[in-house]
Amino acid sequence: MSQTNHLRLLPWSGPEGKLAHLITDGTETFLSRLADTVEAEQIETATVMRDLAISYGVDVVNPSADELRFIIRRLCESVTDLLKIAESRAQRIPAYEGADDDTTTGDGGDGE
Repeated sequence: MSQTNHLRLLPWSGPEGKLAHLITDGTETFLSRLADTVEAEQIETATVMRDLAISYGVDVVNPSADELRFIIRRLCESVTDLLKIAESRAQRIPAYEGADDDTTTGDGGDGE
């Protein structure tokens, strides 16, 4: 009887900024639910920042440099969080049966 281990990239960093992973047997745990909650909050934050950036582009005639720097920093943080969420979720999607190596790596076969 073999037990399958599932590796999940968590939406926060470990010590010294290193990637943090959760290894489970695939069942829901407190930590997996916490990770789901953090991911949902990160997605909501990205949505709010996107809406704020759009409103600054439409409603604010002359935003200050400080305001623009703030928005840019938050957008960069949000994009970083969203990319980590996407990577984590992509790792949990099973490969297609019979797929060749180029389609399972996600790089389109061009090596980049």
